[in-house]
Amino acid sequence: MATDSRNLSALASNLKVDKSSRIAVITAEWNPQITTNLKQGCHDKLTALGIPASNVLHFSVPGTVELTYAASKVLGKNIADAIVVIGSVIRGETAHFDYVCQSVTQGITQLNLKAEIPVIFCVLTDDTLEQAIARSGGKQGNKGEEAAIAALQMIGI
Repeated sequence: MATDSRNLSALASNLKVDKSSRIAVITAEWNPQITTNLKQGCHDKLTALGIPASNVLHFSVPGTVELTYAASKVLGKNIADAIVVIGSVIRGETAHFDYVCQSVTQGITQLNLKAEIPVIFCVLTDDTLEQAIARSGGKQGNKGEEAAIAALQMIGI
């Protein structure tokens, strides 16, 4: 697995952080045992790197598909320097997994191509709950922390 050999946490030590940055964190409520951990990891990493907690703006949406809409609305309000979208999609017995993953991936990609600020993709797309747990604070680390680092790194571009 790629996550076994590398993650973005190693980049945090060389990161130049503008401590006045405002980060919007939009979290899907679906699979809350996963998304809550990702959100907390993101928030904790941002504050550990010097972003005041008051500059981390939290929003919730019902599911992963709604992340694109919410990110679009936040972009229109000009209240953040970067946006992190957090979700978790776990494969089930139907094609719904594929449609949700495609929708949110394409939606966030389109926002990144048009937006003036970065929209960081922190959506786990796992085959099993165990894989999602491993990536949301388990043996594979917390991808929410990596999303926080990516957001701060992209603000500088």
